[in-house]
Amino acid sequence: MRVTPQTVRDEHAWVRDRADVIVPVINDTRDRLGRLFETDVDAVAPDGYRREVDAVFADGEVAVNVAGCVALLRDLDVAGDYPGFVVDEVLGRELAATIAGGRPLSLLAQATFHVADPYVDRDATAEVDRDAAADADRAGAGTAGADDLDAALAAGFQTRLPGWDWREGESPFAVDDEAGEGSP
Repeated sequence: MRVTPQTVRDEHAWVRDRADVIVPVINDTRDRLGRLFETDVDAVAPDGYRREVDAVFADGEVAVNVAGCVALLRDLDVAGDYPGFVVDEVLGRELAATIAGGRPLSLLAQATFHVADPYVDRDATAEVDRDAAADADRAGAGTAGADDLDAALAAGFQTRLPGWDWREGESPFAVDDEAGEGSP
């Protein structure tokens, strides 16, 4: 695999165009997590997802790593699938973490990947337009990595997008520099 600036632009467009597939997975995952943690979590709209995709890909160092993981998962297939279980899970977790950002969000995205993944069906990840075999192949439809790719995109973007009450406003754990003056 060779990743170029054009590869990154192509993967950006592909991820951005996945809003119709990824946003429902994000919202289903948020509903599941909200019930689990007894809280309301705001739904994500397709435009919010697309804006956040643009933000992720605007940072070149993040963009090249996200594009590389996306491309790997889109093409990843293993005969019989199960022997490839570990590699697609690892790539999915790392993609989710990279999208989410630094700690603690990266760790939350990895955990969220495992919440979303069992509910993403490989067949649901296939492109709507099946007329061109090359397009379906490029989309990763039916590959071992296809469901993990969509789960990773959903987990990473759901983690970094607003909608969780605990993320709104200032953290109660932030240290005020003025209060710390003169303290040992």
